[in-house]
Amino acid sequence: MLSVHTAWALLSLAPLLVLGVPPIWTQPEQAHLSYPGAPGSMVVTWTTFNETESQVEYGLLGGRLFEMSSKGDATLFVDSGEEKRKMYIHRVTLTDLKPAATYVYHCGSDEGWSDVFSFTALNDSTSFSPRFALYGDLGNDNPQSLARLQKETQLGMYDAILHIGDFAYDMHEDNARIGDEFMRQIQSIAAYVPYMTCPGNHESTYNFSNYRNRFSMPGQTESLWYSWNLGSAHIISLSTEVYFYLEFGQELIFKQYEWLMKDLEEANRPENRAVRPWIITMGHRPMYCSDDDQDDCTRFDSYVRLGRNDTQPPAPGLEDLFYRYGVDVELWAHEHTYERLWPVYGDKVHNGSKEQPYVNPKAPVHIIAGSAGCREKTDTFNPNPKEWSALRSTDYGYTRMQVVNATHIYLEQVSDDQYGKVIDSIWVEKEKHGFSAWF
Repeated sequence: MLSVHTAWALLSLAPLLVLGVPPIWTQPEQAHLSYPGAPGSMVVTWTTFNETESQVEYGLLGGRLFEMSSKGDATLFVDSGEEKRKMYIHRVTLTDLKPAATYVYHCGSDEGWSDVFSFTALNDSTSFSPRFALYGDLGNDNPQSLARLQKETQLGMYDAILHIGDFAYDMHEDNARIGDEFMRQIQSIAAYVPYMTCPGNHESTYNFSNYRNRFSMPGQTESLWYSWNLGSAHIISLSTEVYFYLEFGQELIFKQYEWLMKDLEEANRPENRAVRPWIITMGHRPMYCSDDDQDDCTRFDSYVRLGRNDTQPPAPGLEDLFYRYGVDVELWAHEHTYERLWPVYGDKVHNGSKEQPYVNPKAPVHIIAGSAGCREKTDTFNPNPKEWSALRSTDYGYTRMQVVNATHIYLEQVSDDQYGKVIDSIWVEKEKHGFSAWF
């Protein structure tokens, strides 16, 4: 028989004894899709905090639920914060999907399954007219555009999402718990359509480790740069950050540049450009902008545009490369605003004509879409922009893009401040593509 004193002592220790038992974390969370670049395929990525098997069960909408199954692998990711938190990033590639067919799926293992999600396999036809939502700088705090994007994605308005750098603000914070919470927030978008990304400056902590581990983009460069095809477009994602974080390897500037040159050469082979005439790039920090924040492009000496002369050897910029290979549209973020530029090259406007500047433009068209919403709020504009600035807005919002066909792309800006109103729109029309189109 225990004495009263002993019993009280044990009771007082009970909370500590309970706290000493770690929870079992086999439940999948943070599910998101990405397109690996091969027709008829999709990658499902998710997280658990204990090691489990990696499995996706899926089936055609209207068919027998979960009649197909694919297995993959899990990678241990140890965050570099003080707690050295561990998580398992699971990846399963689904193959032999029927183009444009809708599938229902869940992911996990017999130790826990996710909610049931659905996606439509990408249409691999070059006459497909894909629809995108695109933005950068979306945070866990103050994500102004998130609810509208969640609803529109679930309504089936988009075939893919382009997130052009800066996630969560910041994924590494609170020992990567902010990253976990952000990935839970975007699950209601990213579990339904491919969520295609590029790195921004807010991902730089611990050498971009949260970004490199959490996302699953095509190619073998840990999602830092890659390309893929959809409809009549060849889409290139790049890292502008290689120009700014030389401590992680100055050679990355040259590796990416060489890769870009080869990729653009391949895309410009006559047989390739004939079926995918549009070349679209996405990178975080813009070559041009007119925000009043003393950032790189506001001084008109952008490293991304002109390169760096303080490296050995000097690092080449990207404007001449993109011009030489006839890049049509360049998508950027970083500045917490929306800005549309007239066709621009060499700091000068090269409109198609005075009346129709975007019909057969004589230089690439730049769009800056960094106002999705984050804790840093929106930026202010320089009151005296250069002549290449066509339209500017400090409203929170995001951009929609449709690659309609081989000659037409449609872009519009949605204002979240104005309850989803379209505040800007353009058609880019081109009869021919490539370097010769500039003349």
